Amino acid sequence: MMALAGLLSGVLAVLAAVFLLPTISDLLSVLLPARSNDLPPAGPPAATPRFLILIPAHDEEILIDACLASLQQLQYPADRAETLVVADNCTDATSDRVRSRGVRCLERTNLGQRGKPWAVAWALERVTLADYDAVIVLDADSIVDPGFLRALARRSPLGSKVVQGYIDVSNPGESAVTRMARVWSAVRFQVVNAIKVHAGLNVPLGDGLCIGTGVLGEFGWSAFSLSETWEIYASMTAAGVRCVGAEDAHLGAQEARSLGQSASQRKRWTAGRLTVLRTYGPAILRSRRISGRQKLDCLAEMMALGPAAHLGSAVVLAAIAAFGGLPWGAGIAVALLASLVRPIAYTTIALARDPEPVRAVGAFAFLPFYVFWRLGIQLASLSRLANKPWVRTDRHEPATPAPAPTGEGSAPGDSPNG
Repeated sequence: MMALAGLLSGVLAVLAAVFLLPTISDLLSVLLPARSNDLPPAGPPAATPRFLILIPAHDEEILIDACLASLQQLQYPADRAETLVVADNCTDATSDRVRSRGVRCLERTNLGQRGKPWAVAWALERVTLADYDAVIVLDADSIVDPGFLRALARRSPLGSKVVQGYIDVSNPGESAVTRMARVWSAVRFQVVNAIKVHAGLNVPLGDGLCIGTGVLGEFGWSAFSLSETWEIYASMTAAGVRCVGAEDAHLGAQEARSLGQSASQRKRWTAGRLTVLRTYGPAILRSRRISGRQKLDCLAEMMALGPAAHLGSAVVLAAIAAFGGLPWGAGIAVALLASLVRPIAYTTIALARDPEPVRAVGAFAFLPFYVFWRLGIQLASLSRLANKPWVRTDRHEPATPAPAPTGEGSAPGDSPNG
């Protein structure tokens, strides 16, 4: 019995250490800022980069109009940006809606290789990378700000790096879930990524990532896991490629407004991240192209739970440690609860900055229910390890419909070749 208690204490102590890794990494980042040559260049680029905006779309007739409408409002030279949509295994009117806006659309049918990463790889084989400085992979539910490309261009030269913009929630007012998501998005991009940029560390990647064609030329597109953006982040970090944050490159994505709608998405993200950690963790540790600080930070990111799952897990495990009669139980419980200081502090900062702070705070009354649900999702996601089949997240009609195509303006989608 004593041996079992000792083993359980050891497991909980390891989990407490893992939970504290992001806090340790952030403290090191704040105390040891980057050298000037580790930081991305500031100010206008020497030349205007040429972008390919690549949109993989599977049955996205509900949201693709709004996405393309936002691209047609970009404040960027029309001859320096091109939009290409891949209608991937579509059974709806996605391709018709794309072409009605004068945007180039390729149709792909391959039921054996379904999902965003396969569509991206297929499309990249059909374009000439030398014609562009960087490729932006944009989800079909995204809405970009007019200055999105200008902000990315300020990180030029782009060919040898990956740049990640600020992913906001485009529908924050639809439910408590979407309001909390906007707050946690601010935590990621206004606080956590800002600390990484300050320290010259790579930032995790997501929707709207901008990958230099030099990187694609050297490494190709090889991310086919359930969470391809985590795979790109891990593989590029191990290879010593910079993944730079660009908070001023702003886009919004539709957040699932209910727990049922977001279940498949959260399972996919969690399972994909854990699969990537298992696959690329050893390569990151062995890499001679990155510093020990970068290794610590990358592994901490991939092992970290989301805010709600972290809260629930830490509280439950701390209770077991404190009241289970385990060796060193009190100390382990303190360490587990101490790991919550970081997410609580960052969430408080984000709430204070929220455009509607009172409503945002009110949404967190739903947090106890959300935490319980997230713990269930965390456990259920374990059944999807090893890249189980991709499941699409359900979409819903946007609150504000996209403007009708006009054929006017200077956006990349205005010509048949756009």
